Amino acid sequence: QVQLVESGGGLVQAGGSLRLSCAASRSIFVMNAMGWYRQAPGKQRDLVARITSGGSTNYADSVKGRFTISRDTAKNTVYLQMNSLKPEDTAVYYCNSDYGSRRYWGQGTQVTVSS
Repeated sequence: QVQLVESGGGLVQAGGSLRLSCAASRSIFVMNAMGWYRQAPGKQRDLVARITSGGSTNYADSVKGRFTISRDTAKNTVYLQMNSLKPEDTAVYYCNSDYGSRRYWGQGTQVTVSS
């Protein structure tokens, strides 16, 4: 079992920055991968960024060059640094982890970007 707690969401103007944090209840070394997804109203939940246990990362095309996923293994925390935010980045952002054969989700944190 893994508990994930996100934080760092909020309201920001277009062009601004936010950093999301996802604290895991156990060592992130044992996770196959961790990632950030987002879901806007009326839309499906989509992958934003992902980092594997080996440190490889991948990003949605829409955020490449603006968002960076990273991790602090000592704190069991994964981050999403979001720069040059756009109104279309507005969504609920969810942290997830792939541990063994299961996928776990956090409760989500709202990010709102005003124009």
